[in-house]
Amino acid sequence: MSARPAVSAVPDRALAVWCPDWPVVAVGADPDTPAAVVVKGLIVASSSAARAEGVRRGQRTRDAQRLAPGLLLYPRDEAAEARAFEPVLTVLADFTPRFEVVRPGLAALPLDGPARYFGGEDLVVRAIRDRVGDAGIGAGVGVADGVFAAALAARTDTRVVPGRTAEFLASFPTTVLDLPDLVEPLSRLGVQTLGRLAELPADAMAGRFGADGVAAHRLARGLDARPPAPLRQGPDLSVEAVFDPPADGSERIVFAAKALADELHAVLAQAGVAGVRVAVEIHGSAGPGAEPEVSYRLWRHEGLLSSTAVAERVRWQLSGWQAKLQADDQGPHTFVADQGITRLRLIPDHLVPARGVQPGLWGADEAPDRIARAAERLQAMYGPNAVTLPADGGGRSPADQGVRTPYGDLPPPDPGPEPAPWPAALPAPAPADVPREPRPAEVADATGNPVGVSGRLRISARPVLLTLSGTGERLRILSWAGPWPLAERWWEPGAAVRRARFQAVTADGRAWLLIVQDGRWFVEAVYD
Repeated sequence: MSARPAVSAVPDRALAVWCPDWPVVAVGADPDTPAAVVVKGLIVASSSAARAEGVRRGQRTRDAQRLAPGLLLYPRDEAAEARAFEPVLTVLADFTPRFEVVRPGLAALPLDGPARYFGGEDLVVRAIRDRVGDAGIGAGVGVADGVFAAALAARTDTRVVPGRTAEFLASFPTTVLDLPDLVEPLSRLGVQTLGRLAELPADAMAGRFGADGVAAHRLARGLDARPPAPLRQGPDLSVEAVFDPPADGSERIVFAAKALADELHAVLAQAGVAGVRVAVEIHGSAGPGAEPEVSYRLWRHEGLLSSTAVAERVRWQLSGWQAKLQADDQGPHTFVADQGITRLRLIPDHLVPARGVQPGLWGADEAPDRIARAAERLQAMYGPNAVTLPADGGGRSPADQGVRTPYGDLPPPDPGPEPAPWPAALPAPAPADVPREPRPAEVADATGNPVGVSGRLRISARPVLLTLSGTGERLRILSWAGPWPLAERWWEPGAAVRRARFQAVTADGRAWLLIVQDGRWFVEAVYD
C-alpha cells in the first residue's frame, strides 16, 4: 500500500492583481481630484489627491472635509465595482480558469501552471500587466507564496523570491490582517507588525485568540491561513436552486443565494469540513438552438463569509456578467440575453477539516448564533438596514452622537476615552427619545401667533404653546431656555446649516429639545 504524499507547508506560488482605490475608480471620480467613497458616514476609499490632503480610510466625513474642504463624496456602488472589474477577470480567464476573486479590485490565480506554460513567472507577470493596461485599467501585479502575501506584494508591483515570504511580510502592520478584534489587543501588547506577530509562540496565540489567532499567526509566518491538509474527493457538497420559470431579475436570485448559502454552511458543518473558496455557478436560459450562457467565479471564502456576504458576491457576479455581455454584443440587456437565469449553484472548493469553535458552558454560545440567523433572515427579507446596532458617535446633535450600523457591518471606530471635542455639542444628560429625523412642530405665543427668531437670536415673543405637527397634540409650555446658536459647515455654502436650539418643559412633565431653522420649528429630541 503506497503512502499518501506529504503536503508541503509552503503555500503555492500565487499571482495577485490589485487595482488601487477601486471603489473611487468605479464611481468615475477623477484620481487627480480630492474624492472619497462613503458608507454610513465613514470614508472607505479615497483618491491619491485626497490622501495627499490627509484623508484616510475610516475617517468620519466631517473630519475628512475639514482636512480637504474641496473633497467630493460619493456613495459606494458595489455593483459598479463588479462591472468595472470584469475586464480584469476576462484577462485572467485567458491564463487559467482557476482564478479567484477576493473582492472587486483584487483577484488572484495559482501561478505554477501558467508559469510552466508561458515559460516562467516573469513572462506571466509581464503579459498580465500589459493586458490589463491595454484594457485601460491601472493595476499592480504581485507574486509571492500564498494569496495573502501576493495581494500585499501587488501594492508595490513586487515579485517575492520563493521561500522569503515571511521576511517580506515582517514590516507590514497587523492592520493588513483586517481582523480589528484581534489587532486591537495585539496593539496594546506592543505587537504592531507581522514580524513581531510571527515571533510569538503558536500555542500562545491559539490559547489566547482561538481560531482567528491561529490563522493570523500562520499568515504572518508566510503560510496559508489554514493548515495545508486538503481532503480526498468525497461526496458532492454543492447546493443549487433551479428557477422555473427563469428568474428575470437579480433580487430573486440574490434572495435564493442567501438561502443557498445557509444550506451550504449547514452541509459543510454536518460533514465536518470547511471550504477555502466558494465557486458561484450561474446558468442563463438559452433560446431555441442556442447554448446556455454560464458564469463561473471562484470567491475566496476561508470559512468567514456569512450567508449575506455570499449573497452579495452573487449580486456582484451577476452585475459583472451583465456588463460583459453588453460589451460583447454592444447592446443593452435586461438580463442575460434577455432570457433569465435557470440555475444557481454554490460549490465549496478546496475542502479542509473544519477548525471548529470552542463552545461556551451550558450552550452559552447558541443564543448569539440564533440571533445572527434571525437578523440575517430579516435583512434578506427587508434589506440590510432592517436590523441595526447602536454605537457611540461624535457630533453636535443627539442623532449624530448615536450611530446605527447595519447588523454584520463593522461599527465606527471607537472614539476612545477622550474623544475629539465638539464645540456646541449637546451636554449630558442624553435625551431618551431621539427621532431619526427631526419632527416638524409649531411654537406659538399667548396670542396664538408663531414665535420667530431673528438673525441676531432675538425671539419675537415668549413661547407658550407647542403643537406637534404629526399628531396635532397641543402642549402648554411652562418654562423654556435659549436660543443657543449652532452653525455648521459655514465654509461650504451648499451644505451650510445655521439653526437655533431651545429647551422647553411642558405641562405633561416632558422636556423638549427644539430647533429653529429657516423659520421652521422641529423637535430634535425628548427628555421623558
